[in-house]
Amino acid sequence: MPDVLRPGLTLVLVGTAPSRISAAARAYYANPGNRFWRTLHEVGLTPDLLLPQEYPRLPEFGIGLTDVAKRHSGVDAALPAGAWAPDELCVKLRAHQPRLVAFTSKRGAAETLGVPTGRLPYGQQTRTLEGCELWVLPSTSPLGQTHFQLKPWQALAARVQELRGNPGAPDTVPAS
Repeated sequence: MPDVLRPGLTLVLVGTAPSRISAAARAYYANPGNRFWRTLHEVGLTPDLLLPQEYPRLPEFGIGLTDVAKRHSGVDAALPAGAWAPDELCVKLRAHQPRLVAFTSKRGAAETLGVPTGRLPYGQQTRTLEGCELWVLPSTSPLGQTHFQLKPWQALAARVQELRGNPGAPDTVPAS
């Protein structure tokens, strides 16, 4: 899946790897059971409910997309140990400098940050990543539906709205 990144984005959403369905469709979060696109619209991150094939439109709303395991597809648990490329993700974040970076699963965040998933709360984190405010969100995948919570997504959307209304707003966490 190609990255959807450019300078000046408010938010970059970082997935783990595309599902087999998304890889076949060549579109982010294409599994009909995935709540990603509905969630973005429901919390107000996008004004319209986008179809997965419309993912290139996200920069219109100040949002970018990438994955931390870019060269693989499938469910998180089936990815080989060498699939994770946190250094590549960090290079992209340094190059594009979004205000916020949000992992769309604890596993992707854990592999990037070197922290066990059990020690990662949902929501805004107390550290930054490459100078970006850092968030961890519940997965919208059908496999994680029993753990899905809308509240962290709503909090992220509120923070994005705050930054859109006041681009000079300070980060609410200390730089690391």
